[in-house]
Amino acid sequence: MATWKVLIGLCLLLGATPDAWALKPDRVYHQTPDSLGLAYTARVLKTPDGAAINTWTFVPAAAKNRHTTVVLAYADAGNMGSFLYHANALSQAGYQVVTFDYRGFGQSSDFAMNPSQLYYPEFAEDLRTVVRAARRQFPQQKLGVVSLSMGTIVAATVAAEGKLDFLVGDGFVTNPQEFIGRVKLAKNKDVLLPAAASQYPQLLAKVKCPMLVFSGTQDQVTTLADSQQLVARKDRHRELVQFEGGHMAGFAVLSRQPISFQTFGDLYVERISAFLSKAGLG
Repeated sequence: MATWKVLIGLCLLLGATPDAWALKPDRVYHQTPDSLGLAYTARVLKTPDGAAINTWTFVPAAAKNRHTTVVLAYADAGNMGSFLYHANALSQAGYQVVTFDYRGFGQSSDFAMNPSQLYYPEFAEDLRTVVRAARRQFPQQKLGVVSLSMGTIVAATVAAEGKLDFLVGDGFVTNPQEFIGRVKLAKNKDVLLPAAASQYPQLLAKVKCPMLVFSGTQDQVTTLADSQQLVARKDRHRELVQFEGGHMAGFAVLSRQPISFQTFGDLYVERISAFLSKAGLG
């Protein structure tokens, strides 16, 4: 891959995607799998309520194939093109990766949104649809979700229904009300929640699948203390990976240096693989 493409990709990745903390969808794919030389299959899925969800699937090299499918549930900004480096890191390590856009993001269906809101319950239906399709298409594979920030709410909602074999979360939102209070302190920004957010802590308590949580020591909105409390349950297989950094910075921090398209997130994914092996899933 040309050096200039790597540099542009890293600038987009490290400068454009973190810390929106309220909805900031992008309809334009500033990076595509084709632009990064990645082989993929595009597919549009229909949700039960009629939304069209755009997806890209990345199949790992046969020699590395772990026979495990990972769905990537990203944060509240950008689109799945903003997270191709994350998808590549997982695919290079042998995982089959499915990325998708929530309705109103990328080339998925139109969806009216208030930009001051953190998320919509419909996003869980979008992920549920992707998970259901992956189960049907790859019935012999383990299936989990790697989720980021707002995406952890969406992923935990689906995981609480028993639909996942494992859940990975970075910048894990454990209490939406506390989250928006911290955003107000950090940015003096008022963030809205759907009515369903009041039930989220109870849903999170129902997640029984193995869970790996990444948490930054400098994260002011999804704090290390939140993550420590989340993994503390003795009756569940949960582990915490602590890194020196801020909100949703785990992939970039846990990368071999110098950081590049090939090294981005490699140490991060190694921690995922070790966790799945320990949990009997890899």
